[in-house]
Amino acid sequence: MLSVAEAKARILEALTRLPAETTSLADADGRVLAEDARARVTQPPWPVSAMDGYAARGADVAHAPTTLRQIGLVHAGGHYQGRVGAGETVRIFTGAPMPEGADTVVIQENVEAEGERVRVLHDTAPGRNVRPAGLDFKAGQVGLEAGRRLDARAIGFAAAMNLPWLRVTRKPRVAVLATGDEIVMPGEPIGASQIVSSNALALLAAIRRFGGEPINLGIALDNEASLKALAAGARGTDLLVTTGGASVGEHDLVRDVLGGAGLELDFWKIAMRPGKPLMFGRLGETRLLGLPGNPVSTLVCAILFLKPAIGRLLGLARDGETSESAVLEVDLAANDERQDYVRAALRARPDGNAVTAPFAKQDSSMMSLMANAGCLIVRPPLAPAAKAGERVPIIRLDDL
Repeated sequence: MLSVAEAKARILEALTRLPAETTSLADADGRVLAEDARARVTQPPWPVSAMDGYAARGADVAHAPTTLRQIGLVHAGGHYQGRVGAGETVRIFTGAPMPEGADTVVIQENVEAEGERVRVLHDTAPGRNVRPAGLDFKAGQVGLEAGRRLDARAIGFAAAMNLPWLRVTRKPRVAVLATGDEIVMPGEPIGASQIVSSNALALLAAIRRFGGEPINLGIALDNEASLKALAAGARGTDLLVTTGGASVGEHDLVRDVLGGAGLELDFWKIAMRPGKPLMFGRLGETRLLGLPGNPVSTLVCAILFLKPAIGRLLGLARDGETSESAVLEVDLAANDERQDYVRAALRARPDGNAVTAPFAKQDSSMMSLMANAGCLIVRPPLAPAAKAGERVPIIRLDDL
């Protein structure tokens, strides 16, 4: 059996970033930059005041008290046409361009003004309270690098750089195919020995959160005709994700049926728990990721393999889960040969440390525990017993 790390590496090695497309800034939230975004303007375009006060020459206000003569006023969006000479000052407001000749701003709290007479009470050095041209960024400068997922901060920055359009990676089209005679969709009549399907809907939501465009192919029955017919709907997509039919049961037909339809299997079986029966291969031009049928196994594998796969197709700068740890609240027994992902509660202590406690039951069919877990505790193969108070690696479940 492959290790989790090797399986993930082989999946990522088989995938490449999808082509770029252009989107408006208004529709860019959550998209991934395909090209560096360069500023079209300089900000600020000229020196501006950082405070409300009085623009003056630094040489005139370096030693206070002193008295200046007000010769004008300028607001943000305005421009003073004259020049500030010796002993002169211009009333200025935050964001307004600095008048020619002035190189400092005395804040209004440090003056006594009466008509044109402005008495400066405190020394003010040259350059004080002035934002130089290009302080934020300059025209032509790379502001956002390719591979960044766009959020409100990045979109605001792109707008400030005067970029109404951005080049982003096309969203991966990810088809989801559930399998099994025993499952029905929520709300449908439930026959004897049938269960309500949760995997497909959970995967569709996860794909959307990971940045993909989900396509629901429905539920294939446990027969060759049904499976082939629905799998054909994945033609033209970037990734086909199946759930169920990947283990060694009598009715687990995905490998055999799709093998006859041209499936080239790369690997099957991972040394992990939950999620051992995981497949990866190619069906025609479409990559296939076969997830286990147990609901928890499906979502754990989605986090470990589907998320980074979509990230690779999007060209994200960083693939995979972030490295994080939490303090154990209870003892953990030693682990066996398989890498274990233990559902656990997660909370923050007053001192800011994250603490975690595994649930007593870890059955891979129990969605109630997965829904209420804050994280997965990662137990490497043959990990020794861990005591309460020790730190253990975790994967937060925020993305789900």
